Amino acid sequence: MEISASVLSVNEEESVHTFYRLETAHTDYFHIDVMDGKFVKNDTTEKMKIYSDNLKNITNIPLDVHLMVEDIKKYVDIFSPNEPSIISFHIEAAKNKEEVIALIKYIKQYTKVGIAINPNTSIENIYEYLSLVHKVLVMTVEPGKGGQSLILETIDKIKKLKEYIVSNNLDTEIEADGGINIDNIKLLKDAGTDIAVVGTYLINSKDYRFTINKLKEI
Repeated sequence: MEISASVLSVNEEESVHTFYRLETAHTDYFHIDVMDGKFVKNDTTEKMKIYSDNLKNITNIPLDVHLMVEDIKKYVDIFSPNEPSIISFHIEAAKNKEEVIALIKYIKQYTKVGIAINPNTSIENIYEYLSLVHKVLVMTVEPGKGGQSLILETIDKIKKLKEYIVSNNLDTEIEADGGINIDNIKLLKDAGTDIAVVGTYLINSKDYRFTINKLKEI
């Protein structure tokens, strides 16, 4: 399992030093949580843009951009110049199937594309798009803020999604995001998760390398 380090809770004054520590600890991705204050309550646009700009200039570790926004195209245009490895948008933010497909095509002009899904959204809602996207980002907490506890019911959603991907011979990756720590990461791994987004638990740990290695080896 790969680790995508969420930088949402990184202190701005210590951000460059923290990014360096995460890089030397061998995080696989930097996870950029973009919120617009509309789709979710908080607005992190300015902070995440600054962090993305800085990361683009100081590291080769891929950026994993997660858009929790209403106006998806607008934010694709803001963050695509940072050359992220993937941009994921929420299925709940799209009005209909036509818009989902149009957004997938739009993002593919710049990079890989992922679909994100909230805890209360049925996994069947995204089956028809799986052959068109590179990744499904399964929210294991309610989107919008860090430090929440993982919703255990989302584990079954990941299992179901993994079974569908395997049975249909798809290459789509599964990313889990929210409340992930040393106590529950094995549940996610066993369910079929390929990438775990770890934020508060990792950022608040004293030794990033030890924490990342521990998360990967379980």
